[in-house]
Amino acid sequence: MTYSDITHGLWAETAKGKPELKMFSGEHRTEVAVIGGGYTGLSAALHLAKEGHDTVLLEANAVGFGGAGRNVGLVNAGLWLMPEDVISLVGEDHGEKLIDVLGASPDLVYGLIDEYDIPCEPWRFGTLHCADSGSGYKALKERERQWQKRGAPVELLEKEEAAQKLGTQVFRGALLDKRAGTVQPLGYAFGLAQAALKEGASLFENTPVTALNKKDGEFVLETPEGRLLAKKVIVAVMGYPEQVFDNHMKNMVPFNYFQFATPPLSRSILETVLPGRNGAWDTNLILSSYRLDEAGRLIVGSVGKVEGFAWDLKLAWAKRTIAKVFPQVGQVDMEHGWYGRIAMTTDHIPRFHVMDKDMAMVTCYNGRGIGPGTVFGKLLARYMTEGSRADIPLPISPIQAVNFRRLRGLFYEAGSRLYHFAQRRI
Repeated sequence: MTYSDITHGLWAETAKGKPELKMFSGEHRTEVAVIGGGYTGLSAALHLAKEGHDTVLLEANAVGFGGAGRNVGLVNAGLWLMPEDVISLVGEDHGEKLIDVLGASPDLVYGLIDEYDIPCEPWRFGTLHCADSGSGYKALKERERQWQKRGAPVELLEKEEAAQKLGTQVFRGALLDKRAGTVQPLGYAFGLAQAALKEGASLFENTPVTALNKKDGEFVLETPEGRLLAKKVIVAVMGYPEQVFDNHMKNMVPFNYFQFATPPLSRSILETVLPGRNGAWDTNLILSSYRLDEAGRLIVGSVGKVEGFAWDLKLAWAKRTIAKVFPQVGQVDMEHGWYGRIAMTTDHIPRFHVMDKDMAMVTCYNGRGIGPGTVFGKLLARYMTEGSRADIPLPISPIQAVNFRRLRGLFYEAGSRLYHFAQRRI
């Protein structure tokens, strides 16, 4: 499977360490089968193999084909929700554990990068959540209070201090989270795959699971050219389910995010645009993101797709955004534009599904896939081998369809297009 310019863009061009994987064929047995080659599946395969468990991963397309190869590359701590909102939604026991585990998720990400020398442009200089309005500033102040109460190294910067770190005066302040950073997201996925291979896991691409049944205490996974028998199964298909998992799309709200990247900027301009190499995004309901890559490209993104007539609309928005937020860049063309799907839930909490005592999944990270995906992959590996539900800091949820999910998706897409048509025209 090749990566499309419009879906993987810059990341497909600059990612290093792509593993050369074959299609699964024949009949084989394994202890644990992992379905899906994104962050969760790759992390699960890595940690299973590292502990000596026979593991086979099946990816329907290519490693990093889904959200793992399309996202912004922000390695954030926690969820989009504030800590106290998390607790109110999942309860104090699960909530506190979830906050602690995901608050520390960048440690696991950057720890694996260091351990396996993953070439993915890892910068851990913190991220900046930028207030684009008075209400946004108040929300960041509350977010600061809740995280500092838990000892997290976060700090709300006032307008001038934020402007020095951002290289722009358009925001009223910014919340600096020193736990966080950025990576080349597809390169990180490739690195996890290489690490899993190094530890002894077997990985296969272009291998969708066409049927999944249980017979005589074993799972039987049918593929186009083979059959895999497994004692246990981890499902990690997220926002790009294939074949037997197509119905999983009904369990999430479709939500897309696009990005555009400039050519590498000059050294003099880079001294004034995100000079601390922080990844950044704003508090707007239809948020925008800003970051640099290792070559000095400025990458801006927001909600929606870039296909058909929407390409020109979003491209014009990206150019206006750079002109207003970073006027020092001047007129600039875009080298790449791409988009991907985010697996969303209605309350922004991930879901833990147990389909069988020996088959489970955690899904829907609501736009924060790198840290949570890596962590939940590790936790699912432990759950499968040790069998304690306490390993997963989420309540078990039934798999059920989201009401009016298509209408919600159309609403988000239409709203984003109207917003991007109008934003920053004056």
